[in-house]
Amino acid sequence: MTRTKEDILRLIDEAGVRYIRLCFTDILGKIKGMSITRSEIEQVLEEGQGFDGSSIEGFARIDESDLMAIPDPITFRIIPWEVAGEKVAMMFCDIQTPDGKPYEGDPRWVLKRNLQKIQEKGWTFYVGPEIEYFYFAGDEEPGILDQTGYFDYGTVDIGTQLRKKTVNALELLDVPVECSHHEVAPSQHEIDLKYQEALVMADFAQVYRFVVKEIAQENELYATFMPKPMFSENGSGMHCHMSIFDGKKNLFFSPDGEYMLSKMARQFIAGILTHIKEITLVLNQWVNSYKRLVPGYEAPVYISWGRRNRSSLIRVPMYRNGKEQATRIELRSPDPAANPYLTFACILAAGLKGIEKNYKLPDPVEVNIFKLSETEKANLNIDTLPDSIESAIRIAEQSELVKEILGPHVFRKLIANKKIEWDNYRTHVSQYEIDKYLPML
Repeated sequence: MTRTKEDILRLIDEAGVRYIRLCFTDILGKIKGMSITRSEIEQVLEEGQGFDGSSIEGFARIDESDLMAIPDPITFRIIPWEVAGEKVAMMFCDIQTPDGKPYEGDPRWVLKRNLQKIQEKGWTFYVGPEIEYFYFAGDEEPGILDQTGYFDYGTVDIGTQLRKKTVNALELLDVPVECSHHEVAPSQHEIDLKYQEALVMADFAQVYRFVVKEIAQENELYATFMPKPMFSENGSGMHCHMSIFDGKKNLFFSPDGEYMLSKMARQFIAGILTHIKEITLVLNQWVNSYKRLVPGYEAPVYISWGRRNRSSLIRVPMYRNGKEQATRIELRSPDPAANPYLTFACILAAGLKGIEKNYKLPDPVEVNIFKLSETEKANLNIDTLPDSIESAIRIAEQSELVKEILGPHVFRKLIANKKIEWDNYRTHVSQYEIDKYLPML
């Protein structure tokens, strides 16, 4: 689908839109932006909107802060509720320097640049994320709204009602939804978006997070994508289903391949397994992310793959076994607080490295890895993900692949930001320490 400037102006006037939000994303995945009026949009569509990038996380230094937000017409959407009594639309922007070049600190550009490697071959990288989140009574402590569990359904439950409203809003925004349901933990929910080309899906993921939070706030509740908000309960993941197509041909499918996986799919899986520790800082970028990545709560910890094994890092879903269009792989470690643009770029690049270097895929592990002894895991050569953000930083900082994926600017800024986060966390004296040590030491 393409949209012209005239299409957008017509849609704005037909709907009576008064304000248009120009959105972009900082390196940590937070939506930023500015609003312009109807009277300004025509010029902005032609020339872009200038702004000061010096205060945006991971963007420009003070001495090179002038940047341009260039709206991408295909992302134009009218928000299906009024904001302060007015109709508002939104568009995602590409960030450029004043001389018209892509800005290297723009996460959307990072993904676009990595996608160029397969677009040159005529291939398309599809992603379908399962994005989990929690509804709470407020943002100061996790006040749960229900005691229900996986796939439980209740029409009178407020969380179920909010999820339905969110699905409806997403579809009004032309973001196709595949299904939605209650997740394992109390107050935990999931809405699965229908698979799309990676750049479109990264935009959709940002719209998704925005809509989930807005609708919760409208109902005086709080939605969070925090990876692990409650002790002793499952955390939230963003399991990423993916495949590569050449036109209508699924390059991950082979009717004669073992598990119906093509050689390319096996190499792609091997690439992710080989480089997963290096890219974990991007897929799991917060201190809290590593509270989720522990054994016993369904989140993957061990670097392995399997077909039905949900304790593995990578799974080959068997829902429609033998159907070419449905053949895909599922990476289970990313969490919903990751930057989707950088996450999809890292997954793609790691997989492509496996194809390029012809990595050999180890045998699948089909037993529950959480129940294996250390000796059994060692015999199967099962490695583990980094167990803290500090470990992830150290590994990523030494990775030439991560530097290549992100580009020097984003790489440097992300590492610096995460080192500050780790330093703030490790020097913080928590309530746990006060309760445990003050009475006894």
